[in-house]
Amino acid sequence: MSKTILLSSLLAFSLLFSACSSEKKEQEDANALLAKNEIVLTATDMKQYVLKKDNEGYTLENSKAKILILDIFATWCPPCQAEATHLSSLQKKYKDQIKIIGVTVEENVPNTKLETFRKKFNAQYPLVNSSENSRLIDEIAQKLQLGRNFGIPLLVIYKDGKLVKYYQGAVEEEFIESDIKRALEI
Repeated sequence: MSKTILLSSLLAFSLLFSACSSEKKEQEDANALLAKNEIVLTATDMKQYVLKKDNEGYTLENSKAKILILDIFATWCPPCQAEATHLSSLQKKYKDQIKIIGVTVEENVPNTKLETFRKKFNAQYPLVNSSENSRLIDEIAQKLQLGRNFGIPLLVIYKDGKLVKYYQGAVEEEFIESDIKRALEI
């Protein structure tokens, strides 16, 4: 009789333990999936921007803007410097309809350097300097089949999470604005 009680107790304990273990594993899997589908970028003002990823592109969490523009740049890049003023002009003109985020390719660049870039080249949109920058940049380059050594600036335009257009290298403000207008009409 005591063997039966002992075996029953062991069986109940092992079932309870495996259920808890399974529940913990499911939670870990859910957290890993969430981390895989979200990228949290931190701007120089410490504000965080959460990008939600799906198969086609990215959306910005808690944003009313229909269009997300990711400007992948470097502070030392002359075309990137020239483009900052144009992007600021577009952000101002289409303020509630688009959201531009500057994503630096430079690793471990001090925020003060990005703030100097912002002031010198009138970048009136968030500049993110986050450990997640490289992950985002790698994912975008892979999705666009650009390889690891692509040209900058790389401007990627999404509407409602779908890729609209991308530009590699310097591009005139009029072309970008034309694509914004076209995307807003769709």
